[in-house]
Amino acid sequence: MPTVLRTGPYRFFFYSGDREEPPHIHIERDDNEAKFWTDPIRLQNSGGFNRSEINRIQTLIQDNQEHLLRRWNEFFSD
Repeated sequence: MPTVLRTGPYRFFFYSGDREEPPHIHIERDDNEAKFWTDPIRLQNSGGFNRSEINRIQTLIQDNQEHLLRRWNEFFSD
């Protein structure tokens, strides 16, 4: 589970078994976790985050989209 970004209370990561899915990022804070597709950016699922936090996380993903996609491609390139 490589961590690709930490900002504020959030950890952005993906699972090494995620290769077969389109690029996405998991975000966790405490016991809450969400998953966003990264191109285009859209929420796939959320467990525990309220709407305000989801909006904040989505903004963070937008601000870091290039970095997140680059890290995905570096990790999953053959």
